[in-house]
Amino acid sequence: MTKDYYQTLEVDKSATDADLKKAYRRLALKFHPDRNPDDKTAEDRFKEINEAYACLSDSQKRSNYDQFGTADGAGAGFGDFSGNFGDIFGEMFGDIFGDFTGRRRNRPAKGQDLRYDLDIDLKDAVFGTEKKITIPRSETCSTCVGSGSKPGTNPATCQTCSGTGQTKLQQGFFVISRTCNNCRGEGKIITDPCTKCKGQGKVRTERNVSLKIPAGVDTGIRLRVTGEGESGSHGGPPGDLYVVINVEPHPYFKRKGNDLLCEVPISFVQATLGSEIEVPTIDGKAAIKIPAGTPSGRVFHLRGKGVPKLGSYGKGDQFINIFIDVPKKLSSRQKELLEEFAEISGDEVSKGFMDKIKDMFQHQHKEAK
Repeated sequence: MTKDYYQTLEVDKSATDADLKKAYRRLALKFHPDRNPDDKTAEDRFKEINEAYACLSDSQKRSNYDQFGTADGAGAGFGDFSGNFGDIFGEMFGDIFGDFTGRRRNRPAKGQDLRYDLDIDLKDAVFGTEKKITIPRSETCSTCVGSGSKPGTNPATCQTCSGTGQTKLQQGFFVISRTCNNCRGEGKIITDPCTKCKGQGKVRTERNVSLKIPAGVDTGIRLRVTGEGESGSHGGPPGDLYVVINVEPHPYFKRKGNDLLCEVPISFVQATLGSEIEVPTIDGKAAIKIPAGTPSGRVFHLRGKGVPKLGSYGKGDQFINIFIDVPKKLSSRQKELLEEFAEISGDEVSKGFMDKIKDMFQHQHKEAK
């Protein structure tokens, strides 16, 4: 079967080298196996694109091809492409597909990020604080400066991959490149490892970190500490530390957004006659007036006594839910006074709830007559 390389690359015969390169880049990206896994059609198309570009990008081969027309595999004047396609593809797409040619194996790489879960109390969340935390992490070995080799020695070149860090399998025009299993992509073998890090280039250690917690944080907030993660590779920067906040429950307050909620008991006398009481706030106490006849469940509002708005201005409020605390034990005198109060009020203590409902309907019936 004859092949039209210009048609394969979707260009005219008058295409310049720049046009060919642009077309090849566009099509190779589109049909690359990494972007089309398990797609045999895309893989075959990718091979055809490579074959066409291998021919037309070489001035001598292109001249022979233009002179003798289309060809099946080997055109007149040139044989199978024996060049290293990995070099061509790696030069054009190395930044996209990474270690295709092995050139990126020793580039600086950023270290991994770390996570630390921190429990704080509500007061620290409201006002902010500073905490010192201890982080276990890896750091570059100070003895070998990250090389993994004993000071004064050098790693040996890997014989399996000849120092490239990659092993390659070439099938016609298609080159498959894999990380070398012997050196794990490093291209070198440590023959005399550092005694401190055992050839790893890194050591496990604990680092003390000062963490500033802003006012207004809540459970689930992540605080980022730049550069306090795992150390990088080949001179790369360290990763970052992410501290995830968990605000512990408070014995008195419940938080709802930027507001604080609490319940405060008052006596029957205070609710009936009215009173001034002290209620707890997150930063101390505050006085509120209880009007005479306050029912259980009434909510009082203290403005600006809540949680600061994180990263903004202003604060939430505090809401106080009042409930009447019924005494469980009474002295004989207290019982006597309450019974007297009930008698004066016309409230017969001995009657049950259903008796009182019956009396109420009877009273309404009499009034209706």
